[in-house]
Amino acid sequence: MALNSYVTAAGGEIGYAQAVQAWAAGIAPWVEMNPILLKPQGDMTSQLIVKGRAIANVRASQYYEQYFDIGWQAIRESLEFLKEEGFDMIVCEGAGSPAEINLKHRDLTNMRVAKHLNARTLLVVDIDRGGAFAHIIGTLELLDPDERALIKGFIINKFRGQKSILDPGLTWLEERTGIPVVGVIPWIDEVFPAEDSLDLLDRRSPNSQTDINISVIRLPRISNFTDFDPLDSETTVTVKYVSPKDELGHPDAVILPGSKTTISDLQVLRQTGMAEAIKNYLVAGGTVMGVCGGFQMLGESISDREGLEGEKGEFKGLGLLPLKTAIAPNKIARQRIVTSNYPQPGLPVSGYEIHQGRTQMLESDSTQSLFDDPSLGMVNTSQSVWGTYLHGVFDNGAWRRAWLNHLRQQRGLRALPTGIPNYREHREALLESLADTVEKHLDIKHILG
Repeated sequence: MALNSYVTAAGGEIGYAQAVQAWAAGIAPWVEMNPILLKPQGDMTSQLIVKGRAIANVRASQYYEQYFDIGWQAIRESLEFLKEEGFDMIVCEGAGSPAEINLKHRDLTNMRVAKHLNARTLLVVDIDRGGAFAHIIGTLELLDPDERALIKGFIINKFRGQKSILDPGLTWLEERTGIPVVGVIPWIDEVFPAEDSLDLLDRRSPNSQTDINISVIRLPRISNFTDFDPLDSETTVTVKYVSPKDELGHPDAVILPGSKTTISDLQVLRQTGMAEAIKNYLVAGGTVMGVCGGFQMLGESISDREGLEGEKGEFKGLGLLPLKTAIAPNKIARQRIVTSNYPQPGLPVSGYEIHQGRTQMLESDSTQSLFDDPSLGMVNTSQSVWGTYLHGVFDNGAWRRAWLNHLRQQRGLRALPTGIPNYREHREALLESLADTVEKHLDIKHILG
């Protein structure tokens, strides 16, 4: 379950975290790595995506009652596909607790998969939240005997402090359970791609001593905010996530991110006064950018005749760009490679689209197409309003720097060089660092059996 997603080369939608895991393994992401994705959209309802395709909007009770068999079939087919590809190892990641007794009979993600594969299973516990030993013992007590027999080791994650103080507890745990502790992973103070919006609450305070300050509006159903990790990686940039209830202040740019429920989140902007604050900020000379759902919000109107995202009807947008959007049943999900027109012409730009909106660009003398495909975005250069459907646009190093240089020019700052690598190289370095650190603190031979 996540609102950050990615589109594979074949046009299938998976969780962004699963794409990161594929990249960490040195292979391309496939939908079989995430056969079921649930994207929450409020009112106990989620969009259900099976093997990369959205098939229904379901309430929790419907999901467990009507889609269990479909989901289990998708999981088995995906496992068979991956096994036939001949990989040396398949790692299956659980979700939440493997011992949620009220859901266990319908749990597709944990011990059902482990038992199906007779897999060596590791129980990982987050010690930073407290109660780690109680979590381990309680989980073992709630597992069935055949499930408990699969547990071959414990991993303590996010440990802060002196390990020698923890060691007596680890010895007690091993003596009590007969199961070894195969690693204690220390707290790693790096910002990795987030799985859901709760990760934003754990992020360290932004560095205020930078040239450029960018505020991202933390919408209630914010999605794909991994789009802004490349901005976070810039040492001259501070990225701050601002609640619609907060004061906007005077940043160098404001970004409206993607949303799973664009109309509902737009209404929140109006109700909290953030919509008016953004307009006032723009009049005062600010820069506003919208990505995907945020791009739709910048237009004249958004209509959802069938209530596909929850709110039925036609709603007024912020009126900052000449476009109208209608929410349609079929989702657009595809990778794209285009050429930029702004802020610097001729730059190759790659990314991906994930949206159900169909946007009509209205005629205007004040706007220009961002890319050689006009459907992917526009810019009002006189007012500095930018909008795009392209997720991952900031992953492109040269385009990101050109856009930042536009902000720097407004501040009278020296331009940054644009001949830099794309963000994937930075991400690879992060993953290599993570792998090196984890390897030092795990008994890899025991894990591999």
